[in-house]
Amino acid sequence: MAVLVLAEHNNVALNDATAKTVAAAQAFGGDIDVLVAGHNAKAAADAAAKLAGVRKVIHVEGEAFSHALAEAVEALVVPMMSGYDAFFAPATTTGKNVAPRIAAKLDVMQISEITKVIDASTFERPIYAGNAILTVKSADAKKVVTVRGTAFQAVASTGSASVETAAAPAGPFKATFVSEELQKSDRPELASAKRVVSGGRALASAEQFNQYILPLADKLGAGVGASRAAVDAGYAPNDFQVGQTGKVVAPELYIAIGISGAIQHLAGMKDSKIIVAINKDEEAPIFQIADFALVGDLFKIVPELTSKL
Repeated sequence: MAVLVLAEHNNVALNDATAKTVAAAQAFGGDIDVLVAGHNAKAAADAAAKLAGVRKVIHVEGEAFSHALAEAVEALVVPMMSGYDAFFAPATTTGKNVAPRIAAKLDVMQISEITKVIDASTFERPIYAGNAILTVKSADAKKVVTVRGTAFQAVASTGSASVETAAAPAGPFKATFVSEELQKSDRPELASAKRVVSGGRALASAEQFNQYILPLADKLGAGVGASRAAVDAGYAPNDFQVGQTGKVVAPELYIAIGISGAIQHLAGMKDSKIIVAINKDEEAPIFQIADFALVGDLFKIVPELTSKL
């Protein structure tokens, strides 16, 4: 058997999700090749070659791959799948965009956001906002799988795989990149941060969100998250959202401030190693999964906590 893993990268460095997807591919079994498709992405290809368990890295250069457009990646991957039994991609924005198109072209059913590989045809994935685990057995000859990174331990960078170059498919493609607006921050990226501080609707305004959440996050060197209620109210940008319809995180420390703990939010953070909840409602659902619970006024507790760090 052989698995093709799609590398998640920014053309300079690998995203940690790639190493976790390789770990899932190891559980699947067989040889593992990593595809690094990008523009001026040699550094990312070299980093992928160091991942433990990788047989080889396939490096494809092309301007069309600079932003991993699904149409371009699909045109590259589908012909390659004649030599592979499975295609694995991280369950990131890129992976979720690319994998369905590849599955459709291969005429197979995609298996989404797996959290465990039982054997080469059987997988586990969460359903009902993580309240149940579904066991999926696929009879498809080719498997197209997205991997929830929080469920797998990243492989070490102790490998020495070869790097091979391959030709990019001829364009033009149906979609072209126009522009993007990125929010730049010195804080860790939310999905891969080891510590996360999240705020909820109880903060009451964007000003108070910034006043209370950001200083604590900066003291801890943490990523910043928010509940959907806080995002919908305009207290925080969309890319801060943690939960079923946002980002799934599993940091070593997750501090939930003014978050009641709706089931959709818990689905995105309940695998965190240590959960600290601050809420004035002692009946808040967040306390059911919290390791440490602080019942009280966040506007008093958070400044005191920040000042002691």
